[in-house]
Amino acid sequence: MTDKNPIADEQSVGQELSIEQRATVGLSQGAIVRRRFLQHRGAVVSVFVLLFLVLLAFTSVGTVIGGTGKLTPDLTGTRLIVDGFRIPGWWGSTWWERYDIMLPGGAPTFTWWPFTFGEHPFGQDNTGKDVFARVMRGMQQSLNVVFIVGIISTVIGVVLGALAGYYRGWVDQVIMRITDVIIIVPLLILGAVLGQTIGGDAFLLAVMIGLIAWTGMARLVRAEFLSLREREFVDAARVAGASDFRIIFRHILPNTVGVIVVSATLLMSAVILLETSLSFLGFGITDPDISLGQIISQYNEAFKTRPWLFWWPGLFIVIIALCINFIGDGLRDAFDPRQKRVPRQRSLGSEIGNFFKAYVPGSRPGARPGDGTSNK
Repeated sequence: MTDKNPIADEQSVGQELSIEQRATVGLSQGAIVRRRFLQHRGAVVSVFVLLFLVLLAFTSVGTVIGGTGKLTPDLTGTRLIVDGFRIPGWWGSTWWERYDIMLPGGAPTFTWWPFTFGEHPFGQDNTGKDVFARVMRGMQQSLNVVFIVGIISTVIGVVLGALAGYYRGWVDQVIMRITDVIIIVPLLILGAVLGQTIGGDAFLLAVMIGLIAWTGMARLVRAEFLSLREREFVDAARVAGASDFRIIFRHILPNTVGVIVVSATLLMSAVILLETSLSFLGFGITDPDISLGQIISQYNEAFKTRPWLFWWPGLFIVIIALCINFIGDGLRDAFDPRQKRVPRQRSLGSEIGNFFKAYVPGSRPGARPGDGTSNK
């Protein structure tokens, strides 16, 4: 018998690897996901834009912690204050106080040339309220609803989907029939009924929407668990004496992170549009608090005379929805094991050149191994 040549074996293994696979050899799963996500320029830009909007919204006009968020008279009884602990921001105006109208019709003081920001860059409404402060507060509430709904619906959907997919049988039947009942009724109608019931409170509205928006997540997680529970590593964990809880949350669930993250981001992008629709129809966040959809609903009669009252809240709604969608798209590409992103032209050329130099001596790029061609 002749011994196998380890160098030849190594070269044969290298020939079987594609260019995309060779680019990720030796990297952990986290590093691969991070590299793929960073290659998605739209997702990376969207992350920075969304972070900027969050910082702008919560630092400009401040934020309120605790309390009801309603307006109450101060100790002197001469002005209104927000019920709760308010952390002031760097913007001088508030979203509930009225100011003297500076320009005719409350036009924006912001101009490009000559560049001026002014005291009311987004303009004022007919009562003198600062539109910039109102848009920032509305964006705060819309973002709060988005993240609260995302967290609650993700937790509920993951737990119920995992239990249904792992245990199957009557557990699966009960959970899926409850899911079917909720799916039958449109989410907009359920949100409108719940929003009207709770009286327009932003936190309660987010909790209620989160309690009914988990159905899609549960179905996706259930499908993943039905497939993964039959794998060899699950059988090995059972033989080793692992409990069902450990198998579900320590062995199977980490393998569904990609599906969960992508589904959560897409759900959040749909939630901001749902909250906007509910507030516009009057079933979402109502006075004295505000949201982006509520601002558009409040000023819908002034569209032709003062369009700037619609430009800014509508613009921020579109930007937030697009950012979350792009981030979800980038995460989907990053977690997809079948994703084969084409490298840049320079990297692709160098990889092809290195491949032929290492594994096809005497050949030129484009020549097949063994066809007798050489670099002459």
